[in-house]
Amino acid sequence: MPGFRVLFPSVIQFLSFMHKILLLVCALLSVLNTNAQNGTPNIHHKGKFTFYWGYNRGYYTDSNLHLHGTGYDFTLRHIDAKDRQTPFTADVYFNPSRLTIPQCNYGIGFFISDHYHISINGDHMKYIMVQDQVVSINGKIENSNTVYDGVYKDQPIKLTDDFLTFEHTNGLNYINIELSRYDELLPKLFKREFKHVEVELNEGFGIGGLIPRTDTKILDKKRYDEFHLAGYGLSARAGLTVTLFNHFTITGNLKAGFISMPDIRTTFSEHDRGSQHFAFFQPNFLLGWRL
Repeated sequence: MPGFRVLFPSVIQFLSFMHKILLLVCALLSVLNTNAQNGTPNIHHKGKFTFYWGYNRGYYTDSNLHLHGTGYDFTLRHIDAKDRQTPFTADVYFNPSRLTIPQCNYGIGFFISDHYHISINGDHMKYIMVQDQVVSINGKIENSNTVYDGVYKDQPIKLTDDFLTFEHTNGLNYINIELSRYDELLPKLFKREFKHVEVELNEGFGIGGLIPRTDTKILDKKRYDEFHLAGYGLSARAGLTVTLFNHFTITGNLKAGFISMPDIRTTFSEHDRGSQHFAFFQPNFLLGWRL
């Protein structure tokens, strides 16, 4: 997404953006808490379990990709990447055996109080390096039996299939623990209870590990595609949840975070590794159940 590069050109600007968003959320919560002190009803969630499943789109900042192993050690600067959401078909989205094929989000949680919720979540994203883009390369390649042998110093190079394919497509798996807060809106806005409908503002912070299945082919080496614990992630989100008849939930939220993967497996050789870090932005639509 070209505009995302302009919106978040660096991690510092990304964090500054998230700081402004959180200040706005805190200001809104302050207003809601003031209304709550004026006698409006409070939600009663303590002790409830939650389950959810849904789907996402993913947008990523540019990143530098460092690749090294026997005979090569180089960095590709400012590579562009995109997601790959599966087109909608009933056979995929309504087939229990194929639910994990699309980019999806899932989790289980528990309300530790009326407002605070803790959950274990999985974000199944997909990250695809844009093929045939031209980037800058710095480093060396030797004894590869390819035309790419040489020493490079900030030279342009085209990322063709015979040089490099690089994807976290099964997927960019962010397994995280999240602490979130829920505040009911309708009683505070209309000063009365709604019997079968709740609308809640919710926001949370998460931390977890990245276990990508990285699909890679570099130079003349055999294609590699295996799961591996590659790094960690941090995230924050905000959204709205509608609860119908005290159980069924519909959630829409926006999630953003930072991913650092210093230990990416790239070939069948233990000596061949990669590293990268980038920010991500993720709109989500989720269905769930509370009990």
